[in-house]
Amino acid sequence: MALESSKVCDFGWRAVDFDLPGVDGKRYRLADVRGPKGLLVMFICNHCPYVKAVRERIVRDCKELAALGIGAIAINANDLTDYPEDSFDNMRRVAEEYGFPFPYVYDESQDVAKAYGAVCTPEFFGFNADLELQYHGRLDESGREAKPGARRELFEAMKQIAETGQGPREQWPAIGCSIKWKNA
Repeated sequence: MALESSKVCDFGWRAVDFDLPGVDGKRYRLADVRGPKGLLVMFICNHCPYVKAVRERIVRDCKELAALGIGAIAINANDLTDYPEDSFDNMRRVAEEYGFPFPYVYDESQDVAKAYGAVCTPEFFGFNADLELQYHGRLDESGREAKPGARRELFEAMKQIAETGQGPREQWPAIGCSIKWKNA
């Protein structure tokens, strides 16, 4: 497992469109998942201990953000060859087990992850209503283990984005397992 951390927020960068298959049998594009106040794009997977540590909080935060007008989508871009735990069938199982209130989709070509500049899981990209990047970073200060009482950094940032269209200037990079890129 290679540890990676994301870059700082490139404020104003525009969300890139996609067309990806979801575990529910539907295909999803950017227009299908954006909310009236913004969009949260998450790069996650099934096997990463950093993702496993925060899944329940991701679900909690996305439910609360939906009520604020923020749409959400989770994208798995890992190469499944060496990571069978991340298979589409296992993605479906995890989404059902945790009651994901957002589409969980697979980026088989890895083109979407590359377009977003994603490097690790979990990694969060928060966009305002105009689909301009306002948050790029972590869920909270938890690493491989959940920290009780951790400040809800992502939730607070996305709430601010929903209310003002602007993200906080102080942000922390996402830290987690590297995206498992296919061999060229």
